[in-house]
Amino acid sequence: MRDIKNLIENVERYQTVSVQKRFTSKKNTVAYVMLNGQPRILKWFVPGLKQNMEIEYTILKKGVSTLSIPSPFEKDTENNVLVMGYIIGHNVCDVINDSQTVFEEKEKVVHQLADWFVHFHTFFKTEESFRIRGDATLRNFIHNKNRIWGVDFEESRIGKPSEDLATLCGSLLSTDPMFTDEKFKLSQMFLDTYQKAAQWNIEQINAEISYALLERIQWRPNDEDTLRKYATEIRQKGLQVALHNF
Repeated sequence: MRDIKNLIENVERYQTVSVQKRFTSKKNTVAYVMLNGQPRILKWFVPGLKQNMEIEYTILKKGVSTLSIPSPFEKDTENNVLVMGYIIGHNVCDVINDSQTVFEEKEKVVHQLADWFVHFHTFFKTEESFRIRGDATLRNFIHNKNRIWGVDFEESRIGKPSEDLATLCGSLLSTDPMFTDEKFKLSQMFLDTYQKAAQWNIEQINAEISYALLERIQWRPNDEDTLRKYATEIRQKGLQVALHNF
């Protein structure tokens, strides 16, 4: 992964940038910085992912006036950099997995997550298709002042809403602590809240969650046996039966 300091030192327009925090990213370089005295996110895309930058910028530009997503301030196509607004708050993955967070607060967060997805899918829906946010993991959401913000849209594409929902459930279930009773309950609450608010049906959600869990093996090879076990159980019997089966 490239260090953000390489961009700052070699590109004149970023030489006044002060790095506040570096974020973990699977592909690109992401940092919270001060730019001209303003808090910003710099996302530096690798050369082969320029199309991803275009996708993310398009999503932010179209949706920022309606959805809880960062403001896009600049698209630097010469250097493959997006400059975006910085969202203050707590990462939803940390909120959900913190043993000190009471269950009622976690329940509230998953209801808000479901509402966020309904709004996103509704906003981008056309007569022909849905656009999904892609990479819908807990870590791509920020919780701040009773509001959920979505970040990181480079993998957005045309797809089925159930794919986003399954990825979120897979992330919820398989982050530490993994596959607890509480995680199964929160996943079901998330799906129920979404379905009540959406004007369309969720299709084949158990199979989608199973697939999402199997996809996570590439990032979690040490947990492969556990992920495969629960993927099989959920595909065959569904969330509620899987909850009581182990």
